[in-house]
Amino acid sequence: MARKAVAQELSRERILTEARDLFATFGYRALTMRSIAKAMGYSHGALYYHFTEKAELFYALIKDDFSLLMQRQREMIVREHGFSVNLLQKLMMEFVWFGLTNPNHYEMMFMLNEPELQQYSRTEQAQCLEMFSIVVRQVVTDQPGFESKRFTLPWNLFMSLHGLISYCIQFKITYEEARRLADEHIRLICVSLDLDSHEQQRPLVKMVGPHLPITNAI
Repeated sequence: MARKAVAQELSRERILTEARDLFATFGYRALTMRSIAKAMGYSHGALYYHFTEKAELFYALIKDDFSLLMQRQREMIVREHGFSVNLLQKLMMEFVWFGLTNPNHYEMMFMLNEPELQQYSRTEQAQCLEMFSIVVRQVVTDQPGFESKRFTLPWNLFMSLHGLISYCIQFKITYEEARRLADEHIRLICVSLDLDSHEQQRPLVKMVGPHLPITNAI
């Protein structure tokens, strides 16, 4: 009964809130379930009531982060009523905004290289990339030679944005400071792809399940 009482007092939500600050301050490797519990003033057994290991606790954090990012992206797609260069530019800028407004979240989601976390985060990362890829493919689908880069182009664009975000995080550049640079970066990407001449509005996406948008063309 005592264990149940402690577990109810130390809620899952509180653990996640305080653990996020600890991971951001000390890093993933420096922390253990015992040290996290100690920092919160509880025994590590209280944490194990909610999470079986540190990696599972960490995954719960980034899963929430991915859910927030993808929900914002889905809402943007719906608001635009279809696929266009304008939507692609907004989606890319939204990704930059999210990364630089939430640098600790972004680092946890995309920048940690911890073998024990690989089994946890791959699905969410793939879903995030696939949502972005669907928009890219629909916008440039009529371009000559597009089929040969159907899968590589979205990845290259995504990594270009990731490089910009990672650079800004490393040198503690805020979104407001980087906004003009990011806007120019995205504009040059679209110009290099000759997207202005392919401006068009494609059918509205429909959502299938909690994660991915699809269209009849996919």
